[in-house]
Amino acid sequence: MSYFQYYDKNIYYSVIGKGIPLMLLHGNTASSKMFTFLLDLYKNDFQIILIDFLGNGLSERIDKFPENIWVDQGYQIIALANHLNIDNINLLGTSGGAYAAINAALEAPKRFHKVIADSFDGRTLPSGFAEGLIKEREFAKSDEQSRGFYEWCQGDDWEEVTDKDTETLINLGKKNIPLFISHISDIKIPLLMSASKTDEMLNNDLESEFHEIAKNNPLIQYKIWEDGHHPLIATKALETAQMVINFIHQ
Repeated sequence: MSYFQYYDKNIYYSVIGKGIPLMLLHGNTASSKMFTFLLDLYKNDFQIILIDFLGNGLSERIDKFPENIWVDQGYQIIALANHLNIDNINLLGTSGGAYAAINAALEAPKRFHKVIADSFDGRTLPSGFAEGLIKEREFAKSDEQSRGFYEWCQGDDWEEVTDKDTETLINLGKKNIPLFISHISDIKIPLLMSASKTDEMLNNDLESEFHEIAKNNPLIQYKIWEDGHHPLIATKALETAQMVINFIHQ
């Protein structure tokens, strides 16, 4: 297993194959294990780079997640790119990983090639985010399938990791902490945003939200799917993989 140092902490990563680099970025309470069954859709086209964000998966645990968790995860992405000394990395982030991917590109555009941001709410968290998150996480803890996913991704301490993440996201919503280093619409490399109208975990008017983000920047495009659940890259895996491949190669 491979690790790199982020300040004084060890972060797990893995590099699979050769070719055009594509870094897959997991969402909150998950780890790079979530991509296990998706790798076959991408590995013939790309060199796959996986990371477990700090405090998740096989990475070192921390007492609590940073208040600006997705900004900090953006810096973790940059740190891994620097460690690998690879330029023109493509970023595919889903859910919380979408915010992290955009932040990395905003901060270090010369290091990255293109960004795909999947299944996220856009510039702001929706009204009632904290309350909805609490209900969702409470249900997940009582649901056998959800508990199994958490344990698979995180290990025996899955409940502690999940509770820390929940606390951080509630704080993020209640304090209106900025989600991004700067405005998404100022991004300097191509960005594709993707989400589903039937995603039960997203509450913003995504058609309007994505249009507002993209309207003044020709580097930004988006696709709203009529069906699919959270995260889209898993529930519409074949279709979204082809979308990603086409976007990166165009």
